Amino acid sequence: MKNAKRKAKEKKASLLEIVIPSGVTVEANANLLKVKGKKGEILKDFKFKWLDLKSNAGKLIINVRDSKKRTKMITNTVESIIKNMFNGVSKGYFAKLSITYAHFPINVVIKPGHVEVTNYFGERNTVKARIMGASKVEIKGKDITVNGCDKIDVGQTAANIERTTKQITKDRRVFQDGIYIVEKGVLIE
Repeated sequence: MKNAKRKAKEKKASLLEIVIPSGVTVEANANLLKVKGKKGEILKDFKFKWLDLKSNAGKLIINVRDSKKRTKMITNTVESIIKNMFNGVSKGYFAKLSITYAHFPINVVIKPGHVEVTNYFGERNTVKARIMGASKVEIKGKDITVNGCDKIDVGQTAANIERTTKQITKDRRVFQDGIYIVEKGVLIE
């Protein structure tokens, strides 16, 4: 008896509506979502069998064909990702990093698809950090700026650059050389 009630409860479908901001165009096809705006374009594939995305009259409709607790949690995460996509294509995201050194000057060079870090603690080897997606990296003096419309790509690119100078064998309180994320946020024009 309890199992029959549980199965009937799980089969209920729920709808979630998100208002599409002005200046943003959305193309939704089953689990694939394409968002365009003045800052760029983001394409995201949500690989859940129980999730359908449709755009209709200025709203994005998320159709969920399951009512389990875990499904609801994932649906809330999907909603947050979609709102971040809308925010990214209309405003954009940034991350600022700071280059800090005491003795050996750290050299950072931008190459196509990656960033090269050399002379960290006087080492001869070159360490590469991958630039994710369509993120743009700029270096001005001791500051590195990562810009882009996808929040995940901007954050991962900044983390990749920071990770190139991570020291495990030295005490961070004494040896503070490295590249550190200082600030993250939405671009303000």
